[in-house]
Amino acid sequence: MASIKLTNVKKIYGKDTVAVQDFNLDIADKEFIVFVGPSGCGKSTTLRMIAGLEDISDGTIEIDGVVVNDLQPRDRNIAMVFQNYALYPHLTVFENMAFSLRLKNVPNDIVYEKVTQAAEILGITEYLTRKPRALSGGQRQRVAIGRAMVRDSKVFLMDEPLSNLDAKLRNQMRAEIILLRQKIDTTFVYVTHDQTEAMTLGDRIVIMKDGFIQQVGTPTEVFDMPLNLFVAEFIGAPKMNTFKTNLIEQNGRYYVTPYGAKIEVTGAKADMLREKGIRSREVILGVRPEHITRADVSDPAAIPCKIKVNEMMGSELHLHVEEDNGDKLIVRIPTVSLDDHERRAMVYGSTIYVTFEGKVMHFFDPETELNLLV
Repeated sequence: MASIKLTNVKKIYGKDTVAVQDFNLDIADKEFIVFVGPSGCGKSTTLRMIAGLEDISDGTIEIDGVVVNDLQPRDRNIAMVFQNYALYPHLTVFENMAFSLRLKNVPNDIVYEKVTQAAEILGITEYLTRKPRALSGGQRQRVAIGRAMVRDSKVFLMDEPLSNLDAKLRNQMRAEIILLRQKIDTTFVYVTHDQTEAMTLGDRIVIMKDGFIQQVGTPTEVFDMPLNLFVAEFIGAPKMNTFKTNLIEQNGRYYVTPYGAKIEVTGAKADMLREKGIRSREVILGVRPEHITRADVSDPAAIPCKIKVNEMMGSELHLHVEEDNGDKLIVRIPTVSLDDHERRAMVYGSTIYVTFEGKVMHFFDPETELNLLV
């Protein structure tokens, strides 16, 4: 098994196209770490530098304490699973999985043992004699994972392995990767643009933007305490609602005044504001859609909104609403909390009153976009 250490790693294409900037990260032995971010943020480039498929412009990468900057991919003892499977179409599933072992002249009995064991773990034993064209996308991805498994590598690198699958199969494969991790217990580095994958798979998540690390933390840490506005809006589905408002400090108590409503900040968030000595000021207020609730019209904390879109998601409704001044919010409402009359009333153009509790707020500086409580 192996730890990975990246120190001041940079990747520049051409003269001045910087893809990855000053990347520093320690990955522990047997840790499952996920690189996540929008397209073009540098996550796949970083993974490929770890694999040796991209040269490093500056900095060092260590695997198990050994600097690997100048080592060829085959000498790094890593296994990589690609987005497009990269299977040989003329070989059977068995031979695709055995390919790297054949190159190393591994005895046939050991090849058979390793391939059949991996196939059993992945549930593809019955497909070993088939060619890739006779397999579904999910089956092909299992073969690609199996090919990596038989190598007994120190590090598993996975570059958006589920992005070509449909939503149902993606959910199934995500669960299988979690089970796979428990069975082979090695170091995983996983790249995805899907924050749901990142939250469900990773021991820690590395959130990237424009080649820079924005935050590193456990799924709970990045969800509950995002370091900046980008992380706050990126993590969570649907994304966090954010809008400018005033934070008012009165006699040691705090209030926000979104859209004319007055809502007191309570709980740990109020304690943190007091500890940091924050006074009255303008803030960007963040509230997640699941933390916005319906309110009575007479409630002083109620915000009137017009429904623009009603998305029926089965167990919940996603309401896209608009406040009088044009600001848009997303509200998640469990369908079990609605009777038939209420559900039928939530149509385009109808008015709904919403609010949120003081303990669920996030506060960001309008200039720096940093979390004021971190």
